[in-house]
Amino acid sequence: MKPVLIVRTGRAPETISARHGDFPRWFRLGLRLRDAHVRVIDVEQGDRLPDPDDCAGAVITGSASMVTEKLPWSERTAAWIRNAMDVDLPMLGVCYGHQLMSHALGGRVDYLPGGREMGTLRIVTQGDAEKDALGAGLPQEFHAHATHEQSVMELPRGAVSLARSDRDPHHLVRYGKHAISTQFHPEFSAEVMRAYIRRKHDVLREEGHAPDALLAAVVPTPDATMLLRHFVREHLLASSEMSAA
Repeated sequence: MKPVLIVRTGRAPETISARHGDFPRWFRLGLRLRDAHVRVIDVEQGDRLPDPDDCAGAVITGSASMVTEKLPWSERTAAWIRNAMDVDLPMLGVCYGHQLMSHALGGRVDYLPGGREMGTLRIVTQGDAEKDALGAGLPQEFHAHATHEQSVMELPRGAVSLARSDRDPHHLVRYGKHAISTQFHPEFSAEVMRAYIRRKHDVLREEGHAPDALLAAVVPTPDATMLLRHFVREHLLASSEMSAA
């Protein structure tokens, strides 16, 4: 049976992963796929990606790196994304993965005007979200966790933004029949979001944010989390015979 790839582009800070785990674990929990169906490919550490035809789908994780650095492993992954689009492989990019998908397909990534966006955000659906396979499962407004400095400034040709925050117009993007990405983190729990804010407490204060207020505003994000299950149902299962747990 073909595996679902977790394309690991980075890792959570050690102070967070030691207590809460790391990206592969969080995505496994959110996707609720059998372990036998999942394969982690650590592209940041040099793992080679298999041929897209040999995969059932791919989830591309977040990273502390910046897409604009155009690191060799990142650019190789961008080329793989383009090949995967050619065979209509189900893909979900998150944070760095979201930006990398847009970059790979012709969009422009850069630093978000106004600086870092961090904490539990209010996300608003827009455009044709109610007609989209994933967007239709979301309420008009919902909460999601985010932490990023760069963002998608210009979408690739043909891509459509389905949801936005107050500062970032491209928090949920559709690229093709089975390809979508989120700037927010559907795999984050409230505890993980708080851990990220605490870790950046002094930096946030220096940047003019109020970290204590950000901590107080953290709430569970069930609608954002369910997007992972919707991805399995609407894209992975719709394009293969794989059975979910």
